[in-house]
Amino acid sequence: MMKTIVEIERVEIITTNHPFIVRVEGICGRRPIIVGTRTPVRSIVGYHKMGMSVEDILEGLPHLKPVHIYDALSYYYDHQEEIEQDIGADSEERLMKMYPPGQYST
Repeated sequence: MMKTIVEIERVEIITTNHPFIVRVEGICGRRPIIVGTRTPVRSIVGYHKMGMSVEDILEGLPHLKPVHIYDALSYYYDHQEEIEQDIGADSEERLMKMYPPGQYST
């Protein structure tokens, strides 16, 4: 009989005052995500700002439930400055300054 040994690394999970939003060491730079996923709150907010309804978002992210979307939006409204900074950190303009076109070949 063959034995399989699996080592499981302990991961720090930081809960928030929102039941479906956590921060996990090593996932999304410890930014707020939907529990049990790698879906960041900033993504949900971005889709919402593009005019997508909860139903539209769920269609694109079928692993989520409506309660996840609503909690992510609630978290955003409670932590708007933090999430806006997070969104801005990944803006196209900022990335273009960091990685100017033509400087990297493929």
